[in-house]
Amino acid sequence: MNAVKRAEIFRRLREANPKPTTELEYATPFQLLIAVMLSAQATDVGVNKATRRLFPMAGTPQKILALGEEKLKRYISTIGLFNTKAKNVIATCNILIEQHGGEVPRTREALEALPGVGRKTANVILNTAFGEPTIAVDTHIFRVANRTGLAPGKTVRAVEDKLEKVVPDEFRHDAHHWLILHGRYVCRARKPDCPQCIIRDLCEYRHKTAVQ
Repeated sequence: MNAVKRAEIFRRLREANPKPTTELEYATPFQLLIAVMLSAQATDVGVNKATRRLFPMAGTPQKILALGEEKLKRYISTIGLFNTKAKNVIATCNILIEQHGGEVPRTREALEALPGVGRKTANVILNTAFGEPTIAVDTHIFRVANRTGLAPGKTVRAVEDKLEKVVPDEFRHDAHHWLILHGRYVCRARKPDCPQCIIRDLCEYRHKTAVQ
C-alpha cells in the first residue's frame, strides 16, 4: 500500500469521526489506567458496567487501597481474570502513592513498571490521558492493519512499529482510535462488513464480503 492510499484511508476515517476516543468511561487519568488494566481479555461494555459501580465509591488510589483487595473483587467479579486484576490494581495503587504522589506517571518506563501494565496499556494512557501520538495495537488494530494492507506485520510490535512509520503526522494522535473502532464495528474478525466500509476501495483484502 502506498502513502497516498494510507493518507486517504485516515482522511475518510477522520471525516466520519472527527474526534474519536476510547469507549471506556473515566473521569481522570487514574480511572482510565484502571479501566484499561481491567479491559484485558474483556469488553469495554463489561468494564464500564463494573467501573460505574466502582469509581463513585473508589475512584482514587487511596480509596481503592482503603477498599482492599477482597472488596475490590466484588466490584469487578464480572470481568475475566478478576482475581489477578484485583491484585495488580492494589499493587499499582501502592506504587502510585509511594513513588508518584498518587498521580499517574507520564513516561512509558514508569507506566510499564506498574503491575499489570504492558506496552499497549502504556500507549493508551500516553495517548488518551496525556495527548501523545502513541499507537496502541490491540487485536482489532492488528487484524485491520494486516487485512487491509495498511501496516502488515507478524507481531503486535511489528505492526506498531510499521504504523509509527507510515501514519501521516496529522493523523497520528487519533490513528489507533479510528482503527480500533473500525475493527470493532466494521472490519470484524469473522465476517467483515465490507459493503458498509468507507475504505472498501482502498483496502487490499482479497476476500471482501458481498452485499447481503
